[in-house]
Amino acid sequence: MFPAADEYDIDIQFSESDVEPLLSVTPDDVEAAPALTFSRNIFLPLTTACRYTCTYCTYYDVPGQASLMSPEQVRQQLQLGADAGCTEALFTFGDKPDARYTEIHDQLDEWGHDSIVDYLCEVCEMALEVGILPHSNPGDLEESEFERLREVNASMGVMLETTADVAAHSGNRRKTPGQRLNTIRAAGRASVPFTTGILVGIGEDWRDRAESLLAIRELHERYGHIQEVIVQNVVPNERSDYESPSLETMRRVVAMARVCLPEEISVQVPPNLAPARDLLDCGIDDLGGVSPVTDDYINPDYEWPALQELHDIADEAGVPLGERLPVYDRFLPDSPDASDDDWVWSSDRIRAALTADDEAGRRYRSLVDGW
Repeated sequence: MFPAADEYDIDIQFSESDVEPLLSVTPDDVEAAPALTFSRNIFLPLTTACRYTCTYCTYYDVPGQASLMSPEQVRQQLQLGADAGCTEALFTFGDKPDARYTEIHDQLDEWGHDSIVDYLCEVCEMALEVGILPHSNPGDLEESEFERLREVNASMGVMLETTADVAAHSGNRRKTPGQRLNTIRAAGRASVPFTTGILVGIGEDWRDRAESLLAIRELHERYGHIQEVIVQNVVPNERSDYESPSLETMRRVVAMARVCLPEEISVQVPPNLAPARDLLDCGIDDLGGVSPVTDDYINPDYEWPALQELHDIADEAGVPLGERLPVYDRFLPDSPDASDDDWVWSSDRIRAALTADDEAGRRYRSLVDGW
């Protein structure tokens, strides 16, 4: 079905009758959400190293220049986030950075870690110790890596971006649709509440957008693990001249996502990149993770809106705005006292954090509907 999918034995099937209706979707076909949510996070770019060289990305640094946050730096940032009331620690880094960057590998080895995933487990535990739930975006992973990381992560994510084979992913080191689909499938098999999304404006066409959303839907129908889908517009930067998609394009894509995806999956736009005010009637119901203390290190030229601005956006739309945890309520049992069998989406370590009789645990529970 998709380039490189055969390599990973990914069988995703849908028919032309699934694609065609999505191509004609307009904002008139959806209704505005009755409420908006967001997560208060702190953004920690664990390393700027990445094995891929996507032409639109300013996040990665070349070998010899990439940074790696030290444990001391991570602790300081986490404490800053805890003091600001953050409930989500967004750990992000490029794909398999220690496989390409000798200096990163050597530094990890000096700190006693076999891999960046090993180090990620340590810093996620740090986050839990200060009262913040980890949500990691570590790029392409295997199922065994998800199984390990789910022990210390409330949720995880990776952007599908597109199922199309686009020039934006060109170069000797390139990500493929098959790799991304394999990662999303692996997260489902490991029972990880998951965030993914599409990137609009990197050379894909309307059919590609529809097929990307359908691929996400099919994987969710198998595993039930997708909690939100981000519709993210590409933005111009110092490495690329991709033009941001027009407002009309974004409105159509957001509406397409809302029509395509099951109701339980939230549709999100990043409010620092997309004109959220102009997309509210297209079906978005979430504004993503917004940090009161750190930058958006993926898009450093685009500041997070102040939290008050999020409230203003919701007020203008006449809908309530609610803060949420990085793991959505539907992945949690009806009560913190639920039986072991009901905690299927959370590890023992995450369950302990959510039910702890301390300030952090009480704050978590205050954000869960019904708790």
